[in-house]
Amino acid sequence: MNISHFHLSNFCIILFVWTNYLRYESKFIQKIIEEVWSKVNPTFLNVAIHPVGIDSPVKDICFLLTSGPNDVRMIGILGMGGVGKTTIVKAVYNLIFQQFEGSCFLMNVREVSEQLNGLLHLQEQVLSEILRVQNLKIDNIDRGINWMKERLCSKRILLVLDDVDHVSQLNSLAGNRDWFGPGSRIIMTTRDEQLLNKVKVDEKYEAKGLKYDESLELFSWHAFKQAMPLEDYLDLSNGIVTYTKGLPLALEVLGSYLNAKSIRVWRSASEKLKQVPPCQIQKKLRISFDALDDDKIKDIFLDIACFFIGMDKDYVINILDGCGFFSEIGISVLINRCLLKVNEHNELRMHDLIRDMGREIIREESSKQPEKRSRLWYHEDVCDVLETHKVRHHSFNVNTFHIALNTHSHTHTHTHSLSLSMYIYTFTHTFVSLSIVYILQITCEISSCSL
Repeated sequence: MNISHFHLSNFCIILFVWTNYLRYESKFIQKIIEEVWSKVNPTFLNVAIHPVGIDSPVKDICFLLTSGPNDVRMIGILGMGGVGKTTIVKAVYNLIFQQFEGSCFLMNVREVSEQLNGLLHLQEQVLSEILRVQNLKIDNIDRGINWMKERLCSKRILLVLDDVDHVSQLNSLAGNRDWFGPGSRIIMTTRDEQLLNKVKVDEKYEAKGLKYDESLELFSWHAFKQAMPLEDYLDLSNGIVTYTKGLPLALEVLGSYLNAKSIRVWRSASEKLKQVPPCQIQKKLRISFDALDDDKIKDIFLDIACFFIGMDKDYVINILDGCGFFSEIGISVLINRCLLKVNEHNELRMHDLIRDMGREIIREESSKQPEKRSRLWYHEDVCDVLETHKVRHHSFNVNTFHIALNTHSHTHTHTHSLSLSMYIYTFTHTFVSLSIVYILQITCEISSCSL
């Protein structure tokens, strides 16, 4: 037997075993380091470049989370698109997530769940982040639900579901309180109040946008990189801030666009806002409109946006019901979706940017030919259509006409106001050959009229 060969073979075997031992040991050590690092250096979420005006809502939500018994609590954050729900909840998450055994912040639940196997990926993310397990794979949603029940029921966790718009998402990700251990907190943001009612959240918080001074500050940070506008831009800044009505998304978009622009550009942009809302803002707001699954409710929204803001709710219901709508239900849905409000005087109210979003939907039907649109509210468009007889279609559907007429007299000076509302289903006459007009409202304001 060749002893040298024997020793060489043994040496190779020992070297092979030792090399593999070192490799596995290295991986094991790396895993320990990652585990320890995740505990001692947890990941905070980026809240906002300029987190203006969030301290008060963050404090309010933290109070809702800590009040009540130490069982599993669900909190719903409600508000229109762009109002800052996600920003506020990110700040809350950063403040409290280290108090829990595990935590997970699911961004854009609505958007992700619409993708292929989207809900599966969200379930995997919840389990991976809370259990700190990498490359976790789930075969189907039902198995994911069972895994969440089995593995999270004894853990005190914090789970945030951002931008939820369907009950199926909640059923798959936080279907019941007994999925989670005592002391767990589930926070969800949505535009649909009815969704929060269905899952019976413990508390609801409505995000209402910024106060005027906060709005001006946020706008200024984006437009001027400082807390207040430059003196030469102060009036224009105030006008734009007033237009946004405290909506953070609009303040950020407009401020960033106008940053380092000349006063001429600012004036042009300010004038354009009165007619065409910024696309980036409208896209965000339109999500709520597109999510309405009933065309009649969409029509009710468009009618109110174009014609009925500020009017008595019961008066509007009578009008719309006469046109074949079930408007009591429709208005209730719009309120739940944060598209409409009713104030203490029973008047229909709507954020100006939501109103403009609705009107832009109508304008897009035919941007250059108002006679082809389904609704006309701007008096110049109405008069142009009526005076020039531009209607070329056999049927032209106009919900409401608001026409302002001014008559001047050479002999007498009187001031009168005449309002005439006519609600009809079929109006066929030489009156610009309109064959379908289901509401016609004419308001004549006669100033200095000869009697």
